Amino acid sequence: MKKSHIATLTVFFVLIPLTLIVGSRLSGRAFYVTSTLVIVELLIPFFLAFEGRRPQARELVVLAVMCALAVAGRVAIPIPSFKAIFGIIMIAGIAFGPESGFLVGAISALASNFFYSQGPYTPWQMMAYGAGGMLAGFVFAEGRLPRKPVIMGIFGFLAVAFFVGPLLDTCSVFLVMSRISLKGAMAFYISGFPVNLRQAVATAIVLLVLGKPLLEKLDRIKTKYGILDDEGRKEA
Repeated sequence: MKKSHIATLTVFFVLIPLTLIVGSRLSGRAFYVTSTLVIVELLIPFFLAFEGRRPQARELVVLAVMCALAVAGRVAIPIPSFKAIFGIIMIAGIAFGPESGFLVGAISALASNFFYSQGPYTPWQMMAYGAGGMLAGFVFAEGRLPRKPVIMGIFGFLAVAFFVGPLLDTCSVFLVMSRISLKGAMAFYISGFPVNLRQAVATAIVLLVLGKPLLEKLDRIKTKYGILDDEGRKEA
């Protein structure tokens, strides 16, 4: 396994959870500090993926465009819990790998919240949104799963319904419950499932409709400029 992949898993399973737990115990606007720390932690595997070289400006521009598309996919659609953001984030992960998918997801969550509101939940959303991109990057890396629209749609549905959604529900467990109990936590997960299901359907539709054409365009960019892929990183 690549060093950047190991770093990504370490950040997701160790560093970010510790940051969120400590941050949830702080008062005031400490969530801004927590959000900043999450971004800094995500940059570690992202830069490791470039194997010692500095990322090119055009590589960062491509990721910035994906972040902008993801933010638009959340803000521009007026239907609650039926957003395109998760689908766009997963496409970024499939195209550019788990490190980039994680970073695009986290930044998209932070940026889109400026159109809604920031709060103690923001760092949790950053982790959950980023986790969707990370998971897509790992699952579809090196041809583990074919990039067929139906396969991507099924993956997106399952990932949001049973992984990303429950991560967001965990935010409520930690931030709302003064004393965490299994019974109370299960109430949050059960009540949140219909919302997760609705968002899972939206994600599946995005991947079914936009997955293939967007990935084809992103692959052309990678081939033309040699960016954000293993070959491009080695040649640069």
